[in-house]
Amino acid sequence: MTYPWGHERRYNAFSEYLRGRFGERIQKVTVDAGFTCPNRNGTMGMGGCAYCYNDSFNPSYCNPGKSITRQLREGIEFHSRRYRRANRYLAYFQPYSNTYAPLEELKRKYAEALAYPGVTGLVLGTRPDCVGDEILDYLQELAKEYTVIVEYGIESCYDRTLRRVNRGHTYEQSVEAITCTAARGIMTGAHLIFGLPGETKEEMLAAAATVSQLPLTTIKFHQLLIVKNTATALDYSNHPESYHLFSLDEYIDFIIDFTERLHPGIMIERFAAEMPPRYLAGPGWGLVRYDQVLAMIEKRLEERNTWQGKRWP
Repeated sequence: MTYPWGHERRYNAFSEYLRGRFGERIQKVTVDAGFTCPNRNGTMGMGGCAYCYNDSFNPSYCNPGKSITRQLREGIEFHSRRYRRANRYLAYFQPYSNTYAPLEELKRKYAEALAYPGVTGLVLGTRPDCVGDEILDYLQELAKEYTVIVEYGIESCYDRTLRRVNRGHTYEQSVEAITCTAARGIMTGAHLIFGLPGETKEEMLAAAATVSQLPLTTIKFHQLLIVKNTATALDYSNHPESYHLFSLDEYIDFIIDFTERLHPGIMIERFAAEMPPRYLAGPGWGLVRYDQVLAMIEKRLEERNTWQGKRWP
């Protein structure tokens, strides 16, 4: 069976889109450009998001003390040892808010990444309160020549949750930023976390219909992980009843339920997170790698004879 997205996988996989567009595998390479966030530097708040500890997911080669050029070189070497070698790359500005600086500084850092051999575009992880017309107008021009994806941390559709985890913005701000970005023809991504405190499974599933109304190109999903030395770790130790932390088997069925309700036009980039167990202060999935989780999800999709958008709208 061929699905509306034109291939036989049971979800609209972003990796298949990239392969079709470029005719080969494209590798994202993370760089840390030394940005911060408005809820870390006192502009909106202090301490950052309650669950955030960037060291837990940053590759070892990422260090803002190194130039972007050096990080890309070491990152490409790192990926070539672990995976099949690629010839084209997307520079992934991941840690913190990567549009949160004066425009001239952004231009300088983005240009350094795009000048590296084989880099064909940028992925910019950021917050919905860290973009404006000036930045979006610049990215619109850049997107005429390069692949540019702006990836927003929505995290939750519920303002009470966003307040509890110290996001410092509302869901409406996410809607506005995503709408303004997509209106300029820029590829627009979003990120959701499942298991944030106070949210029921029913509320998490209901978010599928909510985000399906957004003009998104891509989306990523992430089960909540309780990371050591975070405010969430302390809150979890004091109020574990507020959290719904998924076992692996439960999460697989949950994420399929969610995917069934998701607009088939939104490309899924990632279904879950992985983290070394040494960082965890709560339940985890052990040493199971993401590729193993993905294989389990695809097998369960077949067993349930279902696919992305089957229950949409």
